[in-house]
Amino acid sequence: MRIVSLLPAATDIVAELGLIEDLVGRTHECDWPPARVSAVPVVTSAGFSSDALGSREISAAVGGGPHHGSSLYTLDVEALSRLAPDVVLTQDLCDVCAVSYASVRDAVRVLEGDGPRVLSLEPKLLDDVLDCLVRVGDLLGVGAVARERREELLRRLATVRELTRGRPRPRTVAIEWLDPLWPAGHWVPEQIDCAGGEPLLAAPGEHTGPMDWAAVRAARPEVLLVLPCGFSPDRTLRERGLLEALPGWADLPAVRDGRVWVLDGPAYFNRPGPRVVRGAEVLAQVLHGVAAGEPVSEEEARRLG
Repeated sequence: MRIVSLLPAATDIVAELGLIEDLVGRTHECDWPPARVSAVPVVTSAGFSSDALGSREISAAVGGGPHHGSSLYTLDVEALSRLAPDVVLTQDLCDVCAVSYASVRDAVRVLEGDGPRVLSLEPKLLDDVLDCLVRVGDLLGVGAVARERREELLRRLATVRELTRGRPRPRTVAIEWLDPLWPAGHWVPEQIDCAGGEPLLAAPGEHTGPMDWAAVRAARPEVLLVLPCGFSPDRTLRERGLLEALPGWADLPAVRDGRVWVLDGPAYFNRPGPRVVRGAEVLAQVLHGVAAGEPVSEEEARRLG
């Protein structure tokens, strides 16, 4: 089976299923597991480097925020053709999180022969994310493995819920983009709820939009999670001044109590792959000091202080 993944979360799924050796093509942002994917040919490129631009400039370039506007990615159709994939994994959820489904559909049409099978993943909730594992597994002929992995991930989520059950539920805001401010929706509110927090400003499954800073101030979060889409913690910290300059920043309960956290968004929160379960485990530590799974590293969660 020759697999091309045009979605970082799909690459995570392929790895979870033990099929990384069958991956013959990937996006330039597919980065996990690093030692295994680095040698896989890249078939996409970005219109610009996010490291060279600030959040406001990136937002303007893609049409107003992390989930709107035109795709940042260009698909190399010739490279895709040379790889002759049997399966292409893509998405139709966000035009700027990966190559758009329309672009993939058009590219596949020009390939010779019958062309590859194309599977588009569109999860919005935690259950959807785990169901995608099974959908991909069934397509790739490892459905039994996929169901075993899903059950194990569900057990880990159940452990997080049990460890945090009955504890005070801190009012929690998760920020997915810094300028303009954007609350994290889709599965992130469920991750917060699973880990014993009360998610604010976004509902489970919601495709969110930009919000005024006044909404955050009015919510008075006791915990603030900063997990910009596509930004590593180091990249996020370079723009901490955007938050600290906001009027009334120092008066937020989360800021006063030292409960502002910078998290690894791409690894555990932005991408609808199996590592969202690790994200819930990280939040159990952040919200309640509860150890679920492996110890939380500084690369996974840093207190902004």
